[in-house]
Amino acid sequence: MKFIYNVTANIDASIHDEWLVWIKEHIPQVLGTGKFEKATLTRVLVEEDMGGVTYSIQYQTYSREALDAYYREDADRLRQEGLKKFADKMLAFRTELQIIDEYTVNFS
Repeated sequence: MKFIYNVTANIDASIHDEWLVWIKEHIPQVLGTGKFEKATLTRVLVEEDMGGVTYSIQYQTYSREALDAYYREDADRLRQEGLKKFADKMLAFRTELQIIDEYTVNFS
């Protein structure tokens, strides 16, 4: 069974460009832990009352065990860099999603 570890982050406009450069370096570091098979960076298209720009990063895991290992072995260390760098200019929350089924379109 696969899971998605979703990180939703609201980024203050004053650091947006710097954060975008950083997250594109951070995602390969998370994938480099070996706990995830892929990641998708998306921009949330709903305007927040608080302002800023909101993104969702979805990391797809191999298993529940891989996600638990990420929490134990890597999560704190990898989160600290972003917290130190962007502090009060970024608000993030995390959710876990269980993949029940996946569908693709086959036109052939």
